[in-house]
Amino acid sequence: MSSFIPFLQDNWLNLLALVWFLLCFKGYMYYSRKRSYDTACLASMLHMYRKEWMLRMLTRDVRIADTTAIANLERGVSFFASTTMLILAGLMTILGSTQQAIDVVADIPFAFPATRGEWELKILLMISLFVYAFFKFTWSLRQYGFVSIMIGGAPLPEEHVSQQQADAHANRVAKMTSMAANNFNLGLRTYYFCMAILGWFINPWIFMILTAGVVYILYRREFKSSTLKTLMMSAGE
Repeated sequence: MSSFIPFLQDNWLNLLALVWFLLCFKGYMYYSRKRSYDTACLASMLHMYRKEWMLRMLTRDVRIADTTAIANLERGVSFFASTTMLILAGLMTILGSTQQAIDVVADIPFAFPATRGEWELKILLMISLFVYAFFKFTWSLRQYGFVSIMIGGAPLPEEHVSQQQADAHANRVAKMTSMAANNFNLGLRTYYFCMAILGWFINPWIFMILTAGVVYILYRREFKSSTLKTLMMSAGE
């Protein structure tokens, strides 16, 4: 206990910055998920379009266009998954040359002095977040694969299934597609927050400001953007 109090006194600003970051990161994830259920946002509007897409898919005999669209989405997710592995390799390399990196950052104006241990903890935080993003991207890839299978198993128009059965299948495929897209979105959000962590290497206050800025950017894009307004216009709202 006697050593814990001096530790808090010496590192209170870094601890405050870390707590602020975690609150923003987890808080926005929770907020955006809850708001998507009762508020127009990119996630809710795109789910509506996916449902319309799958209803139209059921009326087509040939579904090459649908599977091609899913393949294009998979390629985008695969790019980010591969990029994440390269970033992780780079971060692991930086861990082996910590002192050189500290010396470079120390020459930046407003940079706070950091010990080797503090620097390594910041790198480990970034590694943890990119690992999280990698798992989200790869799970999104698998879910898009499930969508392809579900499209392949969808009833053909000549089978004359009931409207209730057709709606149920379209809902299932649309929901799986939205799940894949949401996991991809979670990975992208993690990238945004990792950009904010770069400010921590210079100054904890810059880190906190950048974290708040990321939350603002994400909120504007998902709930107030011109893209959302265009989607709502197309939906007749």
